[in-house]
Amino acid sequence: MYGEWKRAVRVTLVAGLALLGGCTTYVQTQVAAFSDWSGSDATRTYAFARSAQQQNSIEQKTYEALAANELATHSFKQVPDASAHYRVELSYSIRGDMVTVRQPVYYDPWPMYGGWYGRPYGWGGYGPWGGWDMGPAGYVDQSYPIFVHSLQIRMTERDSGREVYKVSASNSGGESSLVRAMPYLIRSALADFPLDNGTVRTVKIPLDKNGGASNEAPVAVGTNGKATAPAPVPAPAPVPVQ
Repeated sequence: MYGEWKRAVRVTLVAGLALLGGCTTYVQTQVAAFSDWSGSDATRTYAFARSAQQQNSIEQKTYEALAANELATHSFKQVPDASAHYRVELSYSIRGDMVTVRQPVYYDPWPMYGGWYGRPYGWGGYGPWGGWDMGPAGYVDQSYPIFVHSLQIRMTERDSGREVYKVSASNSGGESSLVRAMPYLIRSALADFPLDNGTVRTVKIPLDKNGGASNEAPVAVGTNGKATAPAPVPAPAPVPVQ
């Protein structure tokens, strides 16, 4: 029962807390896209547009560099604003929250005998089939901090101001730094560009052995729970994080 509970909790945490403390092998991101895209490769020139608060932001420049690397894999070329066909706007946020998980409690009332005698009372007493019942002695609620990371990428035509593409990506977990989450958000948001209008899906990006984004392509999980096969997308340039 304890093993089954551990597996169930692990599945839950992998699905909902994708960046929690190294317990997963991938990052799972929720993506939603709205599209009126009709551009060709010849018109895929762009410049980043910034809000007043973003004008002199080093953080903004860092995220723009990540986005530029990913956009380049879809034939986008960054040019001066005056000659750009599109403007690309980035908006992002991070917020903290708490999650509570109910965990079983196991104790040994006879610790002086060690593991050889088992855990008779702490494990629920003598069972009906001639062995000790392996149930927990009780349950306790444990609370953990989680952080929700969000990104929106908006594309408009520079001349007309018409919105042609908007995609939002979000994931959550124990990672308290937005800069560490941003490569996964950007890769997930722009994977398989352009998505159909009204697309909602989950994208999984594997971690490499050092905990960073691997070179494997993002995998989109369909509504039937099965993975779809996207075109290979190179990983963005790594961002040094202290």
